[in-house]
Amino acid sequence: MINLATSITLMSQQAELIRQMTLGISAEQARWKPDAESWSILEVVNHLYDEEREDFRTRLKHILDRTEGQPPEIDPQGWVTARQYNQRELQASMLNFWQERSASLTWLRSLSNPDWDVAIDTPFRHIRAGDMLESWVAHDLLHLRQMVELRYTYLRQDVAPYEIGYAGDW
Repeated sequence: MINLATSITLMSQQAELIRQMTLGISAEQARWKPDAESWSILEVVNHLYDEEREDFRTRLKHILDRTEGQPPEIDPQGWVTARQYNQRELQASMLNFWQERSASLTWLRSLSNPDWDVAIDTPFRHIRAGDMLESWVAHDLLHLRQMVELRYTYLRQDVAPYEIGYAGDW
């Protein structure tokens, strides 16, 4: 069962956690990647910004409004390089995400008795409005985990030759 108020609360709390994960890090750390295939914290934040405005809110609105046709195409992986996420500034990127999340929360609060079972068929799956909302909530958690892993891995390499193993197994 969807509890919209709970989802809104979680999304608000998770946005604050994302913001907290960016505090006190240098521009170098924000852009740092453990390898070429990984994303940096800066890339994660900009991904969240674009997903907020071009994916989750757009798609959920598309489903709830029963808009004809498919929602606009997205390319989250491609946007990382095409939109040069890692060349941006962290503080400005975080502000962009924060503003878009605020707009999303305002929109979600404005919904009156939405039909969470209304659905669309995409080339990839059948997706209900409720699936989209709860995937949005889960998406934050996936990227919070990613940011924690990036901060941990950066710390491990930054303090060498000292080791952090005493902290426990990762």
